[in-house]
Amino acid sequence: MTDQAATCVLPARARLGECPLWSPTEARLYWVDIDGQAIHRYDPETGADELRSTSGRPTALALTDTPGRLLVALERGLVFFDWKRGETRDWLPLEPNSDNRLNDGRCDAAGRFWVGSMFDPAEAGRFTGALYRVSPDGTAVTVRTDVGVANGLAFSPDGGTMYFADTTRQVVWAFDYDASTGEAGNERVFLDFTPLPGRPDGACVDADGCYWIACVFGWAVLRVTPEGRIDRRISIPVEKPTMPAFGGPDLSTLFITSIGGGGTHPQGGPPLTCAMRPRPGRPGSAFVALSIALGFALRRRK
Repeated sequence: MTDQAATCVLPARARLGECPLWSPTEARLYWVDIDGQAIHRYDPETGADELRSTSGRPTALALTDTPGRLLVALERGLVFFDWKRGETRDWLPLEPNSDNRLNDGRCDAAGRFWVGSMFDPAEAGRFTGALYRVSPDGTAVTVRTDVGVANGLAFSPDGGTMYFADTTRQVVWAFDYDASTGEAGNERVFLDFTPLPGRPDGACVDADGCYWIACVFGWAVLRVTPEGRIDRRISIPVEKPTMPAFGGPDLSTLFITSIGGGGTHPQGGPPLTCAMRPRPGRPGSAFVALSIALGFALRRRK
């Protein structure tokens, strides 16, 4: 197994950095600070990081076919957010009368948005969350219930495999996926996190089809081959990395977000960092969407 180490690129001071998402059109990295109730946009070329405040906690993002217009999981529903105007338009309530909040989200190759929920606070350990599949016409289907903390959503480069994790249960599952229908089947355990560092959080997939998963409370990000073998570990200088995402002009930089309050940056969260790889990642899909957060970056250790 190859080890790498992360380096700081942005002292962001986020409370709960999540969902990094690269926008190829804008050459910017979007990410959210959930508890800071803000969406950020980071420019790796200049180091500038802008933010827009939101009316609630944003947890996941997807790009749309209009640059600067985002689909956002906000508290218990989905909204559209206009970056230039800083305006939010309500769209689809998913759990309006619940003690849950939405959490991780990802688009499939056909432009559907998959998003899961969790009981808040997560420390309560309740299994009241769900997993939803949302079509561009606003049709929402409940695909799974009895979820602890929905996380780890990602799709293989060919769109034939879907990944999903439950942080509370410490398991990542893989499914056969039909992008033409949005149906997921043949569920199997892809990764048992019980013997691994931390717990499974957000994830992404690279051009080789390998699955990159953040180990929250585990100081690391792991790369897992499609066969389920861990072949790379990235050491993070904070305890709670939350999600990786590939970005940059050739998608060769891995951006990682994290939760504040631990490691070498205990005051309000660590900086955004990046990891360089010999093989690129892959772009996300749009709502008819992409996804991004705050974190660390990695550079190959010589």
